[in-house]
Amino acid sequence: MNKTVVPAIETVMADIGRAACQAAHRLALVETSRKNAALVGAAAALRRSSAAVLAANARDVAAATAKGLSGALLDRLALDGKRVEAMAKGLEDIAALPDPIGTEIARWQRPNGLDIARVRVPIGVIGIIYESRPNVTADAGGLCLKSGNAAILRGGSESFQSSSAILACLQEGLSSAGLPPASIQMVPTTDRAAVGVMLRMNGVIDVIVPRGGRSLIERVIEESRIPLFQHLEGLCHTYVDGAADLTMARQVVLNAKMRRTGVCGATETLLVDRKVAASHLAPLVGDLLNAGCEVRGDVAAQAVDPRVKPAADEDWATEYLDAVISVKLVDGVDGAIAHIGQYGSHHTDSIITADPDAAARFFAEVDSAIVLHNASTQFADGGEFGMGAEIGISTGKLHARGPVGVEQLTSFKYVVRGSGQVRP
Repeated sequence: MNKTVVPAIETVMADIGRAACQAAHRLALVETSRKNAALVGAAAALRRSSAAVLAANARDVAAATAKGLSGALLDRLALDGKRVEAMAKGLEDIAALPDPIGTEIARWQRPNGLDIARVRVPIGVIGIIYESRPNVTADAGGLCLKSGNAAILRGGSESFQSSSAILACLQEGLSSAGLPPASIQMVPTTDRAAVGVMLRMNGVIDVIVPRGGRSLIERVIEESRIPLFQHLEGLCHTYVDGAADLTMARQVVLNAKMRRTGVCGATETLLVDRKVAASHLAPLVGDLLNAGCEVRGDVAAQAVDPRVKPAADEDWATEYLDAVISVKLVDGVDGAIAHIGQYGSHHTDSIITADPDAAARFFAEVDSAIVLHNASTQFADGGEFGMGAEIGISTGKLHARGPVGVEQLTSFKYVVRGSGQVRP
């Protein structure tokens, strides 16, 4: 890989970094009401500027269509009035959340009289690298602000104009509340070299949050000198157990795959207990096919409908992000757990069953950030968890796991109160 960087990009990124550090110092001390006012002001600006945001998005979508982006990626990119309103409402929801900064996580006293408290503090400067989802601009900016962090955003080139228009609304909200606009900044170029510069800004950026496809995540993991909140691909499974109610299973599976096929919480593989293949497999597969989903299945799935295509080995390890699903029979909950352990990405997996013991085993043995029982994998979302919004779903195990919201964007320090104690 050619890592030569144009000096102008280095200079621009250094300026952005200095401004972010200054803003982060200010945000760490600002009162909750000021942060909330900025968020509410940004939401109001988004509503006022809806036409401008949609016009910018239309230009992005037209350019992406001309480049031949897939339907799933175009769905991620496209905005409409409802999605703009959802962004504005998301900012207001974040404003309504409790402020984590300054809260005591724990407090205790030692025999020598020392009073020790663990207190939440901001992380500092957070860099978010994401692809063609402009709503991430609002979600990430809002969450970083509420948690007292400055944000440096680097969205995908496909969404550059949309994200720029959204950023203008966020900065309008910051200014209206008397906070520095540099609290939320966006890398002002689509040049990929800027990503490489961001990944070497240790000492300026405190943590990187990558959100995108495998190639982006792999590049960030390989090149970053900064700690990461890893957001690997969403290779999500829904397992229909032998004790599953068929009506419930049909409803959940169809939603888990087809509600929005381009989100990271969409089910990519359907596993069905061999014990109920005769009663459950054909209806489940038929629902998906009739909804316009391509089904790639094992021999049993192919046998129930001629429209099912043979699944190749790589299908079990593929995040389609499209109206495509792989289907396989497994030997009960043991088989489902083994398959998910081999092919899953530790993101989100669901079991449909009326058997509480099977559900308990699934919860205990599936090593994913989110496990569900009798619910769609599309609930893998910070907003649905009552967290206001999310920057992403962390599939790592250190610091943050699952939806990354305001609490996950904090660190802590120890506040120790004494009365003259000295250590013997």
